[in-house]
Amino acid sequence: MNTTPEAIVREFWRLMASNDFDSVKQVLSQDFVLEWPQSRERIRGADNFARMNSEYPSSGRWHFRINRLLSQGDAVVTQVSLTDGTQSAEPISFFTIEQGRISRLVEYWPDPFEPQANRSHLVERMD
Repeated sequence: MNTTPEAIVREFWRLMASNDFDSVKQVLSQDFVLEWPQSRERIRGADNFARMNSEYPSSGRWHFRINRLLSQGDAVVTQVSLTDGTQSAEPISFFTIEQGRISRLVEYWPDPFEPQANRSHLVERMD
């Protein structure tokens, strides 16, 4: 298996797309930490991460698409689109890789918003 930081993060998203969230633990370190700064929550440990994803309410299987991946040294950043067919999101995820595993993940979950009218003459809508 390719153990570059980029390959490890790609494997993370591949495993997430399997919807077998326990399988994701194989790429997480023993002292894995996930942080969501917007809600000021921290999840410690691979077991809690897998359980949180397994218990999250969904309308079906989760689908993931990597839109952008940037890798430099032991840091990888992804922009991913995800959906269960009803809910959709596009988190920005910052991964730290140590000794071939993900040790830290910091995620930002932007909310969509309507454009402001005062700039409508300068923009075009993206669909």
